[in-house]
Amino acid sequence: MLPQPTAMLPAVMPWLDLAGLAVFAVSGALVAAKHRQTMVTLVFFALITGVGGGTLRDLLIDAPVFWVHDARVPLVCLIAAVAVWATPERWWRGSALDWFDAVGLAAYAVYGAAKASGYGITPIPAAMLGVVSACVGGIIRDVIAGEPSILMRPELYVTAAALSSTSYVILMQLGVPGAGPIAALAGFVLRGAAIRYRIALPAYPAKGWDRG
Repeated sequence: MLPQPTAMLPAVMPWLDLAGLAVFAVSGALVAAKHRQTMVTLVFFALITGVGGGTLRDLLIDAPVFWVHDARVPLVCLIAAVAVWATPERWWRGSALDWFDAVGLAAYAVYGAAKASGYGITPIPAAMLGVVSACVGGIIRDVIAGEPSILMRPELYVTAAALSSTSYVILMQLGVPGAGPIAALAGFVLRGAAIRYRIALPAYPAKGWDRG
C-alpha cells in the first residue's frame, strides 16, 4: 500500500501546523476584541483566520479539508478565543496582533509548502501554496472586519511568507536536517524586522496617474 501523503511529512510539521493555527486564531480573536464584539464573534474570527488559508490550500491540492476531519482544530480556535476574552486588554495592546500574526505566518507558510509537497506538488507551486496557506486567513479576517488588508500595508508580509515557504522547499531539496524550523525562523525574522523597522519594498511609481 502506498503511504498517505500526510504521513510523508517530517515529524515537526504537525507541530508547526498547530502553532500556526493557534496564533492565527488568536490574531483573529484580537481583531474582533478590538472592535468590541461578542464572544461568538471572537470564536468566528478565530476560526476563519485559523483555517482560511489551509482550507484554500487543501481544495487546490485535492486533499481532505483538514479542519473538517480533525476535531482539534475548532477546539484550538475556541481556546484561543476564550483566552483573548478572559485576559486583560492591556496584554494585547500595541503590536501584539502583528507579532502573533508573524509567528502564524512563518509556521503556516512552511506547513503549507510541506503539505503541498507531500501531495506530489512540484517545488515552485508548493512554495506558492505555502504563501496561500499563510496569507489568505489574515486577508479574510481583515476584509470581514472592514480593516485595510495586510496586503495593502507598506511593510513586508507576503515576502516573509514567501521566504519561509521557498526556504523550506529549497532546504528539503538539498536534504538539510531541520528544514522546517530553519525556514520558519527565517520568515519570522524577516517579518519581525519589517514590524520593528517598517521595512518595505519600493512602491510602484505613479508616473502621472495621480493627475487623472
